[in-house]
Amino acid sequence: MPASSSTTLVNALAARRIETARGIRIASLLFITVLTAAAAQVSIPLPFTAVPLTLQPMVVLLGALALGSRLGAASQILYLAAGLAGLPVFAASATLPPGPLRLIGPTGGYLMAYPLAAFLTGYLAERGFDRRYMTSVLAMLAGLLIIYAAGVTWLGLFARATNVMPPGMSAAFLTGVYPFILPDLIKLAIAAGLVPALWHLLGKSD
Repeated sequence: MPASSSTTLVNALAARRIETARGIRIASLLFITVLTAAAAQVSIPLPFTAVPLTLQPMVVLLGALALGSRLGAASQILYLAAGLAGLPVFAASATLPPGPLRLIGPTGGYLMAYPLAAFLTGYLAERGFDRRYMTSVLAMLAGLLIIYAAGVTWLGLFARATNVMPPGMSAAFLTGVYPFILPDLIKLAIAAGLVPALWHLLGKSD
């Protein structure tokens, strides 16, 4: 069973280097922010939806698993701030608006859910969910559900407000959830083993 109170992988690494602990945490946070932006560039546009297939959700959740709740959420807030500032950190798209307008476009719900999803996954990691594969899967699934819930709700509201997509929540699920479930579950199943494996290596080096 997961522990009621634990530490994250990044904090465990920082504890070994007390003199550079803060630097390790900041560098780890920035690394996940940059990795999220890089993952956005690996996107596959789908002809039947305005939502592209990207690696971002898995990076967001995997980063949170390693960083914990506060640093995980902070990494995604920084990512969104970079996008609002006009930096090219969002997925390239011929139809979706660039820069800050992306957050009010059809994919805005998914993007704005990243900090909350990271916080929840990181919160579970702080309670030991990141130590074993199956509990890591559960922690990442919890975060993924938040991304889906926010994304499809926003997509439904956006469609009703703009009439650029078929209105209604049924259409939002058809274009914003169902096509992505299997790919996301496959990516999650692969990614969830990384942090427990690093914990195992860290334990061996003690």
